[in-house]
Amino acid sequence: MKLLPVLLPLVLTMSCSTPEKPVYLFSYFNGNGDGLHLAYSEDGKEWQALGNDSVYLRPEIGKDKLMRDPSIVQDEEGVFHMVWTTGWWDQGIGYASSRDLKNWSAQQNIPVMEKFEGTKNAWAPELFYDKKDKTFYIFWASTIPGAFPEVPTSESEKGLNHRMYYVTTKDFKNFSDTRLYFEPGFSVIDCAILEKGGRYYMFLKNENSNPPEKNIRLTVSDKPFDFPVEVSAPITGNYWAEGPAPLLVGDSVYVYFDKYTEKQYGAVRSADLKNWEDVSDQVTFPKGIRHGTAFEVSRKIFDNLK
Repeated sequence: MKLLPVLLPLVLTMSCSTPEKPVYLFSYFNGNGDGLHLAYSEDGKEWQALGNDSVYLRPEIGKDKLMRDPSIVQDEEGVFHMVWTTGWWDQGIGYASSRDLKNWSAQQNIPVMEKFEGTKNAWAPELFYDKKDKTFYIFWASTIPGAFPEVPTSESEKGLNHRMYYVTTKDFKNFSDTRLYFEPGFSVIDCAILEKGGRYYMFLKNENSNPPEKNIRLTVSDKPFDFPVEVSAPITGNYWAEGPAPLLVGDSVYVYFDKYTEKQYGAVRSADLKNWEDVSDQVTFPKGIRHGTAFEVSRKIFDNLK
């Protein structure tokens, strides 16, 4: 009986604890690729710029010294890893890491396509961390002239016929050989992966331009590779969309995207990843936001950024 007064406060303290409310961040760029910007949200709908829309990291590498399409993931040790497009016609991609999203490592070039003669570009690299085997997947879009049957293109996109390529790494020092990642039979860019319930959902842009598609579609796999080349019908509407950024918010999956011809951001939402509702009129983003990624961070990281 003497133990009860000692144990009761401990039990009450444990039972009253509540889980930390999540904070979501969105990495993006402005203009032609000025550097890393960050926005935040607590509900997945209203996004506000951090630091008065300041640049958290300015580009230093690549032919054009750009930082477009910043993709960020956090590993199990708390380190954030970022890759980005360094230029319009580069054969490598940029990489840097950080523990707080403010102080970054030296920027490095990963020469992912240098062994493929004639490669035109390495666009919109995306990071995915597979917790099952503790492996990072980096995938991006490249055009290798003559590698695939030509598709009809508009005059402005003549000579571009993208496919997705990838490398894997566990430490960002040693990388696998570059290999073909996804070949759906059409020009494809801007792939992004969400893992949910042990399955891997890859969102992608059909880049065909004649006749124009320019929409977001979906394919599903039991692994973070070997995705079926038969993709879904468009999950976005009658507008041009690119740069899908999936995010799990509560029980729903949001997919944000750049309505680049309209110079605004949009979103679709689904509870079952089969039926999609366009909620573009329910989300707000900082003015000028361009292609990035959405991810969850701890309250400590967020408070430090604010």
